[in-house]
Amino acid sequence: MKLKTVSLLTAGLFALAACGGKTESSVPAEAASAPSASAPAPVAPAGLVEGQNYTVLDNPIAQQQADKVEVLEFFGYFCPHCAHLEPVLSQHVKTFKDDTYLRSEHVVWDEAMKPLARLSAAVDMAGQRAAADHLIFDAVVTQRMNLADEEVLKKWLGEQTEFDGKKVLAAFESPESAKRADEMEKLVMAHQIASTPTVIVGGKYVVKFSDWESGMNTIDLLVDKVREEQKAAKK
Repeated sequence: MKLKTVSLLTAGLFALAACGGKTESSVPAEAASAPSASAPAPVAPAGLVEGQNYTVLDNPIAQQQADKVEVLEFFGYFCPHCAHLEPVLSQHVKTFKDDTYLRSEHVVWDEAMKPLARLSAAVDMAGQRAAADHLIFDAVVTQRMNLADEEVLKKWLGEQTEFDGKKVLAAFESPESAKRADEMEKLVMAHQIASTPTVIVGGKYVVKFSDWESGMNTIDLLVDKVREEQKAAKK
């Protein structure tokens, strides 16, 4: 199926949607994050205050690896805040213990976002996320390139030297990338992810950012919290 072309104007509207969100945003200097649960939260490690630096999802998201601690980021290549978070989070991931991993899901709020979600899936499938993401953000957010246009994307990927663009394009053109983009859409809609970036630890704890660096500390504390909860559940 021929990909739907997303205009620069539409991309700009995407960015506004991400920054303002359909709900309050969790980005620094903006506002709050995703919906929180009404039930009391488990006892948190020192430094964690529910409602201050994290909230609790009403509808938890299943981890891809149930025996580990998942740090899940919902993002959009069109989102300036996600572009700012990317270098901070990608560096911080290197400090994770072996039982902790990062999962990245591109938001899909409407059909026009599917091509970029497919690109995100293709980057994963090709094993190129670490090398490619910052370049994709730069192309879309800074250079305002319309990588949702298949012809523009093909040309751009063919010009890349810092990652294997041909491998990413092959993954993009496969049916699997379309399937994964559909799955992203279902996940976003099922859990009402309404702003980007949204970072969720252990499938239920949503990070509230006052700034990116302190947000990394909140992630670490929430990882410790989930780890202890998992240990307690095994007893």
